[in-house]
Amino acid sequence: MQTIRDRIIAILVADGHLSGEQIENALKLQKENGGLLRKILVDQGSISEEALLSLLSEKLYMPSIHLAKYKVDNLVAGFVPEQIARLYGIIPISRFGATIIVAVSDPLNIFVLDDLHPFAGYNVDAVLSTAEEIASAIEAQYGSGFQDMRHIFNGIFPENNSGKSDIELAKEDKVGLSSMLEESENSLIVKLIELILSRALKNRVSDIHIEPEYDCLRVRYRIDGSLCDAFRLPKTRQNAILTRVKVISSLDVAENRVPQDGRFKAKFEGKEVDFRVSVLPTAFGQKFVLRILDKENLPAGLDGLGFSEEPLRIFKEALVKPFGLILLTGPTGSGKSTTLYSVLNQLNAPEKNIITIEDPIEYPIEGISQIQVRSEIGLDFASGTRSLLKQNPDIVMIGEIRDSETADIAVKAALGGQLVFSTLHTNDSLSGIVRLINMGVEPFLVASGVTMLCTQRLARKICMKCRRPVEVSGDFLKKIGFSGEAIFYTASGCSYCNNTGFYGRAAIFEAVAVDDNMREMIIRKETLDKIKDYVRGKGVKTLRDDAFLKVKQELITLDEAIRITTEE
Repeated sequence: MQTIRDRIIAILVADGHLSGEQIENALKLQKENGGLLRKILVDQGSISEEALLSLLSEKLYMPSIHLAKYKVDNLVAGFVPEQIARLYGIIPISRFGATIIVAVSDPLNIFVLDDLHPFAGYNVDAVLSTAEEIASAIEAQYGSGFQDMRHIFNGIFPENNSGKSDIELAKEDKVGLSSMLEESENSLIVKLIELILSRALKNRVSDIHIEPEYDCLRVRYRIDGSLCDAFRLPKTRQNAILTRVKVISSLDVAENRVPQDGRFKAKFEGKEVDFRVSVLPTAFGQKFVLRILDKENLPAGLDGLGFSEEPLRIFKEALVKPFGLILLTGPTGSGKSTTLYSVLNQLNAPEKNIITIEDPIEYPIEGISQIQVRSEIGLDFASGTRSLLKQNPDIVMIGEIRDSETADIAVKAALGGQLVFSTLHTNDSLSGIVRLINMGVEPFLVASGVTMLCTQRLARKICMKCRRPVEVSGDFLKKIGFSGEAIFYTASGCSYCNNTGFYGRAAIFEAVAVDDNMREMIIRKETLDKIKDYVRGKGVKTLRDDAFLKVKQELITLDEAIRITTEE
């Protein structure tokens, strides 16, 4: 049976455009080097692309179009992600009823039409255009910046010709499991998931949020601590997309009523990256949050975390002590886990018995025994910590102190000869003392067991390529307590920083060592304000002081320093 490729070769020879020898040479080059036959013929000068396009259009009964003279429908182009358009060398140009028209340069690539049809929910017809014109149209439509991704799947979805209402589209959970699994293996669904993940890894994304909404499936990326839109996908493909994520995360695809947790690994540019997956049932379907954990980006010690001189000195002095409780405080997403793992990496040595209990284990570390909390079988922080202390550890890391029992065990372990690390959710370092006492730990135990408290935040670093100086009034600087000389900058935005004005994050720290005077104040149950006054009277740098130092170092903006230290 004659294939389309054979038919095209026969057409070229029969019409006298090419000789058999030219075809044979082109086929030989294709076999040796790969590539498209039509491109090889054009590159050899055997035929012009315009003549080839005209001939194929006539003989294959496929309309041709000059995209340079045609206005592409922006709404229709939004049905296909930029990466898919570039991969296939196609671009949707218009819609007629339930059919979208796609410009292609390769009439042999019939699989693209098969891939696009089940994904977009439309019938797909093709017209021919030159590869150069399609490339220009793709560039004009999508551009090269990350922000252009917001226009992909922009909420204009296929018309529902089944007679069902939009509300019924949100009830797709009733679709059979076998159908969901089969649809999730669709080649374009698989490629779409790969596109979402690869885009995230290329753009320094820390979290991927996949959120079902009333009329679409929304995908957002968290970059430098802020969320931004990436995709809006058709509601009709929601089950297939979410099922695909569940499959690769080894989650129960049949369960959609209760939260689930999973993880998977992916290789990207020669390195292995972990993805931690959290699933939460919501009104319009299950929301997924994929946290990206790149172990290669984890600093192997305190020096790589961006500590200023004073908090770094205080932290290192606390690490030298063989026992005591070191508490890291701060809200979720402030970088506490990264700091803890960096410290453990620094302390990790063959002569040390290091055991951690975590929920979840974010970064597996060779040479360290790590315990995963499993509350469903009774293995919580309190019971796990009691058990691990029987194995005579030198260093213990408790992922988080959540209850009075865990707090009491952590403090007593520190008094019993172990160096203990843990975290608390408080707004500043010294509030950790009050939190422990409020949890029921006796003040004299807190005073004796806690050796250092450190709070931290993550500030967005200003983009060095588009920053510009800005004037700040002296009265305002005096009002906020900013002293010293500095050049102030504002963020304007450029293609390098995805038009955000920020690129990367800087850690802001406040470290306080517990001395004898503080211990006496804790035992006397002095108020938190009095303890703070004493610490500041000693000249200890506060969180805002460190933020202002980063401003003077031209790492962050003054607005950012104020934003992350509003509680000061």
